Amino acid sequence: MTGDLELRHVRNDSPDAVALTEQVQQFYVAIYGGPDGTPFTAEEFAPPNGGFLVGYIGGCPVAMGGWRFAPYDAPAGADRAAEIKRMYVAGEVRGRGFARALLTALEDDARAAGADWMVLETGRPQVAAVALYRSSGYVDIEPYGFYGDKPDVVSLGKRLQPQR
Repeated sequence: MTGDLELRHVRNDSPDAVALTEQVQQFYVAIYGGPDGTPFTAEEFAPPNGGFLVGYIGGCPVAMGGWRFAPYDAPAGADRAAEIKRMYVAGEVRGRGFARALLTALEDDARAAGADWMVLETGRPQVAAVALYRSSGYVDIEPYGFYGDKPDVVSLGKRLQPQR
């Protein structure tokens, strides 16, 4: 059930997004030994360059994710690829379908802005994330981006179907 998750567009540097970013960085330190060092600015996740969503339950921020038009070479066949970054659901609310709802909302938002592909990087240790993306239609693509040369990185992409 995702009925109690409210998704709101916010800036990547809003207090709630910053608090969730601190949580995800601690998660990365625990599983990778260090934080995510991908360089980006908050403006990359603000319209018209991208979007950022925070999910709330009862007014408390519990999930987040952003997309930006990909600053890297797009996959073959893509005209305008968008990249997902910082997708995260707090541990205490996992298993309730919030990640899938957030992923769908990010795809819809990017598609509405003109994206025809969605790409992302994740790590092999994030088994649940990899399973979510694959079950949502993401397939392996050529490694790209900041971590493209790392052996434990999984690069995935999905063609976004036009909205009907």
